[in-house]
Amino acid sequence: MFFSLTHVLPPTTKRVQKHTDPMVNAKIKKDTEARIADYAQCDKEILSNRIEKLNREWDTERVLEANAATWILISSCLGMKKDKRWFYVTGGIGAFLLQHALFGWCPPLPIIRRLGVRTPEEIQRERLALQLLRGDFLTDNKAEEKENKKETDKEEK
Repeated sequence: MFFSLTHVLPPTTKRVQKHTDPMVNAKIKKDTEARIADYAQCDKEILSNRIEKLNREWDTERVLEANAATWILISSCLGMKKDKRWFYVTGGIGAFLLQHALFGWCPPLPIIRRLGVRTPEEIQRERLALQLLRGDFLTDNKAEEKENKKETDKEEK
């Protein structure tokens, strides 16, 4: 019988949140929802600028990868130039990266999450909400109706 790790490992999209303090997850969610509410009445240009900013936002994966790569380079150089025991650090970082890839947790993750760094899925949720507000998924008629309603509402004010 073939043993599959897919039944043991958490789903890719939930693994980081699963290993994050629930209070940290709640704060990140609350902050995201507040930002969406702040942008609810904005025009398309402002929404587009925010979406472009979200496209450049560093997520947990990118922060972890950059952090790990930096430490791997430093410990490798120190291992070659100063003391071979630095290679243990390099190996440890590799083990942490594997642990993160499989289970969604590694030692720097709680710090990164407490700093407010979001997962790719959390960023995507905000991006999708702003695209909905911008009318990206409306048919042409519905988009025109929404634009006309906004203009009417502005005129009434």
